[in-house]
Amino acid sequence: MNAKTIINFSPTGMVPTKAMTPHVPITPAEIVEQVHEAYELGITLVHIHARDEDGAATWDPKVYQRIFEGVRRHCPELVIGASTSGRNFPEFEKRSAVIELRPDMCSLTLSSLNFVAQASPNPPEMIRDLAQKMKEYGVKPEFECFDLGMINYGLYLIRKGLAEKPFYWNLFFGNIAGMQSSLAQIGVALAEIRGEDHYVALGGIGRSQLPVNATAIANGYGVRTGLEDNIWFDPEETIKATNTDLLKRVHSLIELHQKQLLTAAEFRSLGFYSGR
Repeated sequence: MNAKTIINFSPTGMVPTKAMTPHVPITPAEIVEQVHEAYELGITLVHIHARDEDGAATWDPKVYQRIFEGVRRHCPELVIGASTSGRNFPEFEKRSAVIELRPDMCSLTLSSLNFVAQASPNPPEMIRDLAQKMKEYGVKPEFECFDLGMINYGLYLIRKGLAEKPFYWNLFFGNIAGMQSSLAQIGVALAEIRGEDHYVALGGIGRSQLPVNATAIANGYGVRTGLEDNIWFDPEETIKATNTDLLKRVHSLIELHQKQLLTAAEFRSLGFYSGR
């Protein structure tokens, strides 16, 4: 449990396109603008995916660098996380290239998994190699867990010295092949992660986003929110959300439950900062 509420802002992801929703930021300029708006509203860290000129996910460090530079210019205290996903490009050299730019954090999905229409391959050697490179470059892993086995593997990496405290976890609920957003499954997952050096945020996929965010805030945990995980504002899927809509709703929940935001500066001071 965290003393204050972490908000992990995930504005773009790999899946949403302009055809799906006009609100998703695709270009570096759009991403920087929406991150800046979110920073002014209040977020703790940002999770960035880069897109190429056609809107497809890209690993290109040049694109990531443009985004990082813009975010750092407009949001000087914000903790920056980047994706190392292998859904579209499985090679280690491509997946790990962004680590060399030294963002504060990089995602580390802790096992292979299936989404509704696509697999995300993460063999053990790949996970360990990514973790080792993050450690060498002073980049904190953003542990991504969609099932209990992934939590166990994260704890294994910690025991092996491939990650150092403090630790940050994203637990995802609502994916077709992973943990669902029931209180029972959320509770079991949270019970596996203990210790004052562990910081946990809960994310919900699709219509699970709101109930998972609400459960997390009410019980003293962080949240991940943004169009990466959910493009709809309502469960009937009639209203296209904006990133600002989703963030304002989270802030309303924080106020309702008499919690406080963990600011970006406070998160940096805990050790989630690469020193770039």
